[in-house]
Parts: sequence; structure tokens; C-alpha cells
Amino acid sequence: MDTLTFLYTTKVGRLILKPLTSRTVSKAAGRFLDSKYSKFLVSGFIQNNDLDTSEFEKTEFDSFNDCFSRKLKDNARKVETDENVMISPCDGKLTVVPIRKGTALPVKQSIYSIHSLLRDKKLAERYEGGYALVYRLCVDNYHRYCYAESGMKSRNRFIPGVLHTVRPIALENRPVFIENCREYTCIKTDRFGILTQMEVGAMLVGRIKNHLAAKGPVKRGSEKGTFLYGGSTIIVLVEPGKLTVDDHILESSKVGREYPVLFGQRIGTAK
Repeated sequence: MDTLTFLYTTKVGRLILKPLTSRTVSKAAGRFLDSKYSKFLVSGFIQNNDLDTSEFEKTEFDSFNDCFSRKLKDNARKVETDENVMISPCDGKLTVVPIRKGTALPVKQSIYSIHSLLRDKKLAERYEGGYALVYRLCVDNYHRYCYAESGMKSRNRFIPGVLHTVRPIALENRPVFIENCREYTCIKTDRFGILTQMEVGAMLVGRIKNHLAAKGPVKRGSEKGTFLYGGSTIIVLVEPGKLTVDDHILESSKVGREYPVLFGQRIGTAK
């Protein structure tokens, strides 16, 4: 039995899991990774993940998180300039999910309906017939991310994570259910309607650090924020009839294969 199976499917495992997923533990781990005492982890992290240090803006770091949330040189990523193109907001692996009534998104050991993801029924209904673009970031990916499109953004909404020990009916094979912490904003755009762009933090020490919480104008390709340690996910919800996803990406998702993308890369065009 592997560790995750033990944690999720046994009584003892669930007793251990509960405190591990608390925000208190997450904050304590985060403080350590922010501190100078975590610097010894940096060299091993770079080596084990075969990171290309020639892309780094700097190579001397004050803490582990200083390295994990590193900034790249300006020429390390190219943002598509065609205004009719939608871009990837991050490095990662993309899955395109058509949104239908009852669509369930598997995200970070959890399964969400669009409604449960947003906790807003009216907003969720806006996206029926559209797409959920799910970008999964691994620990070796660049963990800074940008706005997927220009427009006027709403205030950010933060939803704290929670561990349900009572199994929801829809998840019969899962004895526990994790709702990861997440933060999202709606962006009113000229070409793609109203986009919702959401960051999902990982269990334990995954943290979201967005730069702008208030309403205001934003520009496609400008840095929205960064994840601190932990594999993470970005989800972009697109209204029906607004986006034509590039065929090679769509076909990859249809056969259950994630498509690797980079920050600023084209993923489709406006209809």
C-alpha cells in the first residue's frame, strides 16, 4: 500500500491526514521554506529536477521558496502577440474539458463540479457549453503565471481549503474529500467574453501569491502572481462560442493526454 492510499483509505491514515492538511501546518511549513534555514534544499532541488539555470534571472537564492518562485530572464518565455490568440497563462500540462451539465473536473486529489469549484451557481451557469482549460504545474515548472487575456478584472475571491471526512455520494471510491484553497477573478475581455481565471493551491504547503486583489485593468502576458512550494493548478473557464482550441491540443485532450505548454504560448483563437 503506497502512502497516498494509506492516508486516504484507512482510519489511521485519515487521522494523520486531518492535521497535515490544516492551514496551521501549511503556514508553519511555508515559514520554514521562506527562511534562510531552507537554503540547503536549493541545490538538490535544481539538480533533481534538471532545471535550466541559464534561464534564471539570478542563481543565488535566500531561501528555498526564493528559488521555487524564481523569476526567469525576459527572453526565456515568448508571449504570443496576435490579439486574436488566447495564450497559456503558465508553464504546465494542459487538459481541455468541454463543460456540460454535471461536468466533473479532477483537480489535486479532488473532483469538482464547476459550481463547487466557484461556489457561485450563477457564474457557473455562464460557462455551460464552454471550456475549462486545466493547466497542471509540476514542481519542476516555472511557477510564475500571467493573465490569459487583457480586460477589466473583478476583485479576487479566495476560498480556503477544507478536508471533508464524510464521503460525498458522488465520490464513492474516496473516503475523504479535499477542497483545495483557491483564488479566482473574472476578466471582462473584448474577444473572449468573461473569463474566470483561477489558481488552485496544492495540499499541505502549496500557496497562492497574487499581486493585484482589487478591481482594475489587466494586460495579457503581465505577471498575475506566483505559487510558492507545492505542485499547483490554474483553471481558465471560457464561455460557449468564444474560443476555438487548436486542433492538436483538443485531440490530445480527447484521448486523455495532457499537452505540454509554456507561459505565453498560443492555445487557440477567438471565434
